[in-house]
Amino acid sequence: MYDDDFKAEAVRLAKAGNRSISQIARDLDLTETALRRWIEQSDAAGGAPATGPLIAAEREELRRLRREVRTLQMEKEILKKAAAFFAKESK
Repeated sequence: MYDDDFKAEAVRLAKAGNRSISQIARDLDLTETALRRWIEQSDAAGGAPATGPLIAAEREELRRLRREVRTLQMEKEILKKAAAFFAKESK
């Protein structure tokens, strides 16, 4: 609904501390809940505005899981080759 630039500007205004979050939300025609959620997402992303639906913690988990999948795939290939080798040797 709102683009990332709008969200980032709303968060910047809220963090500036010149006005209350409720006042900023009213001025921008937002719900206070939405603005607070954007602030939380910004804080979770290390202060950087979210560039997509994933927050920083989710991106890190995704990276970790992709590494783990690559490792498991390599291990599976090694086990396949070992099984084929031992099946061939036992004949």
